[in-house]
Amino acid sequence: MTRRILGRPVRSVVFDVAVAGVVALLAVAAAPTAGGWGAGVVGLAMAVVLVWRRVRPVAVTAVVAVLAFSQVVYGWGPMPYDVAVLVALYSVVKYADRLRDGIVAGIVAAVGVVLAAVQTPSQVAWYFSAIYYGLVTGAVWLVALNVRTRRLYVLSLEERAATLEREREAEARAAVAEERTRIARELHDVVAHSMAVMIVQADGARFMIDQSPETARNAVRIVADTGRQALEDMRRLVGVLREPDPAGPAAGVEAGSGAAVGPGAGAVAGAGTGRAVGTGPGGRAGDGDRAGAAGGPNPAGLADEPAHRRPSVAELPALLDRFRAAGLRVRFAVAGTSGTLPQALELTVYRLVQEALTNALKHAGVGATVEVTLEHAVDAVVLDVVDDGRGRPAVTPAPSGGHGLVGMRERVSVYDGSLTAGPRLAGGWQVRVRLPLPSTPATEVITV
Repeated sequence: MTRRILGRPVRSVVFDVAVAGVVALLAVAAAPTAGGWGAGVVGLAMAVVLVWRRVRPVAVTAVVAVLAFSQVVYGWGPMPYDVAVLVALYSVVKYADRLRDGIVAGIVAAVGVVLAAVQTPSQVAWYFSAIYYGLVTGAVWLVALNVRTRRLYVLSLEERAATLEREREAEARAAVAEERTRIARELHDVVAHSMAVMIVQADGARFMIDQSPETARNAVRIVADTGRQALEDMRRLVGVLREPDPAGPAAGVEAGSGAAVGPGAGAVAGAGTGRAVGTGPGGRAGDGDRAGAAGGPNPAGLADEPAHRRPSVAELPALLDRFRAAGLRVRFAVAGTSGTLPQALELTVYRLVQEALTNALKHAGVGATVEVTLEHAVDAVVLDVVDDGRGRPAVTPAPSGGHGLVGMRERVSVYDGSLTAGPRLAGGWQVRVRLPLPSTPATEVITV
């Protein structure tokens, strides 16, 4: 750590005091000359003010100029301590906030050069002395300008380095916040959804144990399968958290597509990204907890995704069959010409359908009719999921407090799309999503 005196580095203070001491010695040596002790006092005053040449360069230069002008007034001519004029000129060019002050000081010094040359006793014409003084003064000014330029360049590099450091810190904080969000989303996938599904399945088994023991046994089996899947996903998540290599922040848990029990149990046992959804007192979910939490955007891109299989639009019929087996009456229609979609967009469409159907089963209940329409437009993919809300509710209402719409909007926001979700006047719930087709599929990212 640099030691400081009065807010200035010790080294700078010592150097300035040494310079002032040299000027003071020259002033004392000039006392016996024509100027006498008056000239010596002027020289000592110049020496004293030079101590502040770094912190007050403009004021120091002005004081030295006034003292030098007094020499001209008294006709003392150039003195040895007038080297203080050159030191002050160097200081104002190098340390002044504005270069304009250095230019003004150079003009004043040029006038002083002429006055000093006129008063200098010489065998030659005065302008020869003026040329000599001018060359010396100009050299000092140019050296000071060069040092000033290098000094400002170094300061700009230091400021740039400090700015980059602050940006890196901000990016690190943003990465930490993003990682926390991703981990929270994955924990929600593994814990909240899987446990909620297990609770619904267990309730279905309890309800059907007397009426249909076979159905109850099947529901208990699905509970065990879901628990094993949740445990496997949790192990994957813990493995990611323990991984020392940060190169793959997106390598997290992507839940499977899920399974279903029979109509008697009335619940989906899949451990997919369809999250647990809360209901209000009336049995239907409000806007804040209607849909399961969907995953947000993953800026890390496709290369950082986990290596296991990702669902696609081609697997939607199988997904719909599982929900039909769970008790929903699902009708599926595709409009428009189906082209090749980016892998990330297909995954997003799949997850949104899964989210909407899971919540339809939870809130509309077994026996509800759901219409799923996937429209392939020229510049977008439009998804509509509409249920009539006329099914039988689950044995135990789903707990409230979900973040479904927030999560779904995170998925849709990756493509600058739009999402509309809310109750219908005729009853039931509608989810409408529009996802613009990306212009550069190679830059697509996958939300998990």
